[in-house]
Amino acid sequence: MTELALEQTLDFGDYLAAFKRRRGLIALVAGIILLLGLITAFVWPPTYQASATILIEEQEIPTELIQSTVTSYAAQRIQVISQRVMSRTNLLEVIEKYDLYERDRRLKTIEEVLLDMREDINLDMINAEVMDPRTGRPTAATIAFTLGYKSESPQQALQVANELTTLYLDENLKSRTEKAAETYDFLTIESDRLSDEIVRLEKELAEFKNRNINTLPELRDLNAQILERTEREIVDLDTQIRNLEERKIYLGGQLALLEPYGSGDVMSPSARLEALRTEYIRLASRYSPDHPDVSRIKREIRALEKDTGQGASVDDLHAQLRQLREQLASAQESYTQEHPDVKTLQRQVANLETEIRELSASPDAGRPTATPDNPAYVNLDTQLAAADSEIRSLRTKRAQLVDKVAQYEQRLVQTPKSEQEYRAIARDLENSSRRYQELRAKQMTAEVAQEMEKERKGEKFTLIDPAILPEEPISPNRPAIIFLSLVLAMGAGLGSAAVRESLDQAVRGAKGLAGIIQMAPLAVIPYLSSDAEKKSGKRRRYLVLVSIVAVIALALTLVHLFVSPLDVMWFRGMRKVDQVIGE
Repeated sequence: MTELALEQTLDFGDYLAAFKRRRGLIALVAGIILLLGLITAFVWPPTYQASATILIEEQEIPTELIQSTVTSYAAQRIQVISQRVMSRTNLLEVIEKYDLYERDRRLKTIEEVLLDMREDINLDMINAEVMDPRTGRPTAATIAFTLGYKSESPQQALQVANELTTLYLDENLKSRTEKAAETYDFLTIESDRLSDEIVRLEKELAEFKNRNINTLPELRDLNAQILERTEREIVDLDTQIRNLEERKIYLGGQLALLEPYGSGDVMSPSARLEALRTEYIRLASRYSPDHPDVSRIKREIRALEKDTGQGASVDDLHAQLRQLREQLASAQESYTQEHPDVKTLQRQVANLETEIRELSASPDAGRPTATPDNPAYVNLDTQLAAADSEIRSLRTKRAQLVDKVAQYEQRLVQTPKSEQEYRAIARDLENSSRRYQELRAKQMTAEVAQEMEKERKGEKFTLIDPAILPEEPISPNRPAIIFLSLVLAMGAGLGSAAVRESLDQAVRGAKGLAGIIQMAPLAVIPYLSSDAEKKSGKRRRYLVLVSIVAVIALALTLVHLFVSPLDVMWFRGMRKVDQVIGE
């Protein structure tokens, strides 16, 4: 059994015999597939592509001098430009202009036609390794890009490629100019807004200063100095008033020792009158008005006033009353109400007030008194009057200074509150001014950058390799299709033969018979062909040879017509051979 199994193993002869038996089927299947491949290779319409290369040039002016307002990367800008160029409106205009996709527009929707056109547009970036100035490391940067369009017509491919190139160049220039203009306009609007804000804050600050002109923070030191100086002036005035009061007391004492009229050791009626008046004031402070001594002194005073014509003046009595009231106020500050001095001064004030009322009611109240003629008396009286006048002036000035101190103290109290509001307005004004200066600097830079873009001195797209009319299609690859068709035809033919052979149950040869009867045959008689079979075999071989020659001739003709002339291919091949031999 092992020998029979080994004998049933197929060898090359068996495969060769099977090939001979199935060569018709192999030729038929291979011929059909090869023919379909050839038809596909030569019927498939050619596709031409026209491409242009656009270089991305850096700006001509160094960036250290002028900074461009367009800061995005080149690849990013190209993608943005692509989205704008390949918009629905632009593509429809190109389709209408060059009458593209005429058949597809009748059978497909507009969106499908636009999708086909976008697929026919090729955009390839050209990158190079450059040194990044910011990091100092090598990095990949886009330095150029190719823009192409595929079409069945080489003329249409060229026209559309040129149109797309123009759109890209124009859109880049337009986008850069618009972006520079938008940046400048934005900075102009912001600077104008800040300028208006500064004007408003300056006006608000001026109004605040007008409202708080005396409590401004910068006047704090001045107000404090004025307050301190005013307080010193008040202290000086108090000293002067005190000195003048002492001088007035001294002069009053000296004046009381002199006679206003004439001079001599005998007391004159006027001196006697003054003495009696002083005595009357002293007695009136001790006794009641009905006391005999008080009444006597009062009668003598009346008689002397009639004799001398020096009646008591209401003004003098008022002056005495003021002095007594001042003395009473001073005593009340030092003593209680029950103190003898306080009670004495109160009685003197009351008697003097009564005398003033009686004198004012008498018909001789307005009678002028006699004028003193003693020079010494007149001199002291003048000095005393001058002291009184100066004291009144100093007290008036002191009252003014006290009001001034209160005013400046109020200013110093209000200064912190005003300072807070003033600082807030001043801080806002300072911040707005600083931002305005920064925006003005940026605005000037943007204006220069805008002019640079208008003059095309910035980064720009330059067409370095314009699209040309394509001479050869980029697809289909006819040799590759023919080669693949040939390989597929051979594989399909052999595969169909193998399948047909595996399905065939006929007994062929000694091995097949031995496998059935389980023993080896004694002898094998070969197949003897008749003359008719021999003639038929010759005709088949002749037909196969003719078919092969015809297929080769047809293939060469199609290659010559649709791929490249045979003589050109021959010269190319010889050139390759010479190059290989030369190497």
